[in-house]
Amino acid sequence: MTATLYGYAFLDDFVLLYPVYALLFSDTGLSVWQISSLFVIWSLTGVALEVPSGAWADAVSRRLLLWLGPLLTAVGFALWVLAPSYGAFAAGFVLWGARGALVSGALEALVYEELERVGADARYAEVMGRAKAFGLVAVMASTGLAGPVFAWGGYPAVGAASVLVCLASAVTATRFPEHRVAGEDDGDGWAATLRAGLAEVRRERSLRGAMVLVPVVTAVWGALDEYTPLLVRATGVAEATVPWLLLVIWTGATAGSLLAGRCERLGTAGLGWLLGAAAVALAAGATAGTPAALVLVALAFGGFQLATVLADVRLQRHIDDSGRATLTSVAGLGTEVATIAVYAGYAAISTSSGHGTAFALFAVPYLVTALLLVSRGRD
Repeated sequence: MTATLYGYAFLDDFVLLYPVYALLFSDTGLSVWQISSLFVIWSLTGVALEVPSGAWADAVSRRLLLWLGPLLTAVGFALWVLAPSYGAFAAGFVLWGARGALVSGALEALVYEELERVGADARYAEVMGRAKAFGLVAVMASTGLAGPVFAWGGYPAVGAASVLVCLASAVTATRFPEHRVAGEDDGDGWAATLRAGLAEVRRERSLRGAMVLVPVVTAVWGALDEYTPLLVRATGVAEATVPWLLLVIWTGATAGSLLAGRCERLGTAGLGWLLGAAAVALAAGATAGTPAALVLVALAFGGFQLATVLADVRLQRHIDDSGRATLTSVAGLGTEVATIAVYAGYAAISTSSGHGTAFALFAVPYLVTALLLVSRGRD
């Protein structure tokens, strides 16, 4: 199962459009506000579909959702390069958002329960950390290839390669084992599964805390990720250099993923210190405005990636076997809602003050969260 997971994680992020699609939008003539509105459309799609798709994953086959999702993304990427326009970009993000909702919750639930089935659920943090690392390695590989492929064939070439990878991802998903019987959590279907999951949230205070932690840790840096090409370009480097400097940032994030297994026992206060250090590094690296300072942004993303995996581990530990995909999707819903707020705020700040200032200001929520976690850990 782990080999399939790692392959799926790699292919899911081995998309040559990733490092250049913000540039595609800009080169098509879109403003920062229009680009941010596309990201909002992306997140709103997730908000609308996140929880229903999680309940669907608990009621039917999780593997089904894992191979269906990449097919939607393939159609969206094809639209972007065949008919580049605001409307096509918006349609592509709707499809991408639907894909994210289908996979979110279903993947974590399938992996956790398959590991639990063989008595290896204690390895969940290590396995998911490695899966995230494979995904980030794919981001770096696609970033490195994006420059040469773009130089050879422009946006159509990177778009065609991205569509082919999505198709390969869908094929790989069919290899996931799934010993759980579809709908075994509740015979009345996804609506009953959703009601049961939400009832569990109301009963368990510790579960609510674990669910809140996921969007708090994930949303801000997950949204800022979309603007990293613009932050890099704002340092004054040539556009051909942008993908290479993005590699530096994603190297840091990959290192954070690989540390998840070793840092699983990090306590509440320790998680707070981790977020605080990452926030300081993000603010310092973004405001410096030099290519060398992007190393600090890389360290920050490494810390945030590690915290993201650890937050997911805490959540999975608090969920019983029923409704696992549903509750993971509820946490994902919180992430999507918070992400929309970040997109709107980023557009307002960067338009008046620049990309570096916007990145730095969004380090503040992490500092606040860090203080709360350290205080709670001491109590």
